Parts: sequence; structure tokens; C-alpha cells
Amino acid sequence: MAVPPSSPRLPILARMLFFSKKLLRPGILMVALLLLMSLLSGAPQSARASGGTWQQFTYSGPAGSRPYFVYTPAGYHVGTAVPLFVMLHGCTQTPADFATGTQMDQLADTHQFIVVYPQQTSQYNSAECWNWFLPADQSRGSGEPAIIAGIVQTVEQTTSQWTIDQNRVYVAGLSAGAAMAVILGATYPDIFAAIGVGEGLEYKAATSASGALVAQVYGGPNPTQQGQVAYNAMGSHAREVPTISFQGTADNVVYPINGNQVVQQWMQTDHLASGGVYNADFSSPSTITNGQVPFGQAYTIYTWNDNNGKEVQEYWVVYYMTHAWSGGNPAGSYTDPYGPNASQVMYTFFINHPLH
Repeated sequence: MAVPPSSPRLPILARMLFFSKKLLRPGILMVALLLLMSLLSGAPQSARASGGTWQQFTYSGPAGSRPYFVYTPAGYHVGTAVPLFVMLHGCTQTPADFATGTQMDQLADTHQFIVVYPQQTSQYNSAECWNWFLPADQSRGSGEPAIIAGIVQTVEQTTSQWTIDQNRVYVAGLSAGAAMAVILGATYPDIFAAIGVGEGLEYKAATSASGALVAQVYGGPNPTQQGQVAYNAMGSHAREVPTISFQGTADNVVYPINGNQVVQQWMQTDHLASGGVYNADFSSPSTITNGQVPFGQAYTIYTWNDNNGKEVQEYWVVYYMTHAWSGGNPAGSYTDPYGPNASQVMYTFFINHPLH
């Protein structure tokens, strides 16, 4: 099955197929095999272009070790407190590739914020996917959530190079990275002021490799139930976490049901965490706005407000978009340059939602 160069590749690789082939019925396995075939025709990686400083580091902590990259924007001066954006790449991507596709570094130059790109490596997942589907990587103080939180804290504490506004720390991701962003919102709501989800899945949509493949196609458990599970994961740090989500209607890797479930899961989580101040109904948005990118994709924006009129959730449904970062640079993989600019939209949403 051939796909256009800008279309994404499968975020769960042959290793997962091996684990799951004895567990999945033939129809699901055929979908998985077709998606794996599309992996072979993905876009090549491209060098990241920017005007600031790109540095590589390695984090090591009790939960493990990962490389990470920090982009310091052109013109930044230590001592000026600025926001921090954590960007989590999808499977088979690298931080440089993700930076190229999202063009988040160029936005950082314009608006002055630090960008951190944690890196998953083949040592921990053969497809370089964040392990959002493994129980060890779904809880506070454990696995990859703890590592990413540790990276953030390390950057915050490196005051000789950066001065971070800890009230404005955000996380966004694509695909497996988006699923991990959802996990971070639930497990570290005291660190991340808001989260951005690009073609992701609800909290604990799966708890095994084989279950992940099923969830990508059919969705995870009941999102209201998972909303309670995510709220429980917050523990004593429970708070309303604003979320912005993007979902393509033609996504045949993480199917559109998952975009709906992400919104519904957070609707319940934030309802519980707000003490009833947020009482949203998925079928009754506060606003519905239709748009069209010139010579590009049509889209609809749904928003939901709390009882005080404050916007808590945004959901961008992009028509005919496949599994991609909306509005991204085609020089990077997994991008749709004809969609609304997800990076700019997320920036605006984030800055309007500080931690306190």
C-alpha cells in the first residue's frame, strides 16, 4: 500500500506485530501488516534549520537514561524567565526530524521560549516509540514519564544557561509522543501547565504491545472510565489540565475514534479535578468554528468552557488529514503542510493557560 511522501509511517513496528500475531484475529493482523508496509515509503529525514542554539545532553536518573536536545532561541538572554515547551517525537522520528516538521524552533525564535526534545532510542523500543502502552511507563515516578519529568527539572535547575518560567511548562507530541503527553498530563500535572495531543490516544488506552495495536484501530476503554483512572493517577497533585488536540479524519494509523476519546477522557478527568467547576458535554461544545486553509484542508474547531467561561479544551478535527502533524513542514516526516498550523495554534493555547 503506497502512501504519499508526507504521510506518516506506522508507529508500532514489526516487534509489536511479533508479540501480537498470536493474539489478534486475522482481520486486525491484516490491518497491521498493511500499515507496516506503508512504513517503507515514508519521507526521508531532513536537517533542522534555525537561528538559535541546538545542544545535546544525556539525562540519567533513578528511572533511567535518555538523550535530549535543547533549543535556545536566537536573542535569548539568561535571567529572562521564558516558557519551556517539551516536544515528544513519534515513532521512527528523531528530535531533529520532529523539529524540522513542527517548525517549533522558528516559533521559539519569534516568541522567545526554550524547546526541549527528549529522544527515545532503539535500545528501549526498536521503532523508537515512546512506550505509552506499557504499565511501567504509565505512572508517576516510574519509567519514561519520570525520565521526561527529570529532564524538565534538570533544564529548570541549569540556571547558568536558562531561566525557565515554571508557571509555563508545556508538553506536546505526535502519535506515540502524543500518547505520552497524555500520560504526563495525568502523572505530572504539577509540572505541565497544559498538554498538546497530535493524533494520540487516551490515558491507558492499552497496557500491552498487542493491546496498543487494537486501540489504535478501535480505540481504548470507555473514556469516562479512563477519565477516572487518569484522575486517580494525579493523586495529591490533581488539578484541571487544559488540553488541545488535533485529529485527522483520514488517519488510518491512529483512527479518529482515538481523537474523540482523548477529549472525552480529559473532560471527565478535568471535571473531577476541578471539583465540579468544569462540567463539559462532548456533544454540546461551547463553540463550533469551521475553517479552511487557503488551497488546503477544511477543519472544525470545538471548544469547551468551564462554569466561569474559561476555555479548558480545544479539539481541532482536520478533514482528509492522515496521520500527521497538521500544518507541518514537508521536509520533516509525518507532516501535512495543507492543514492548519498546529504549532502556532498550540503555542497560542499554551500561553493562554499558565499553571497558576
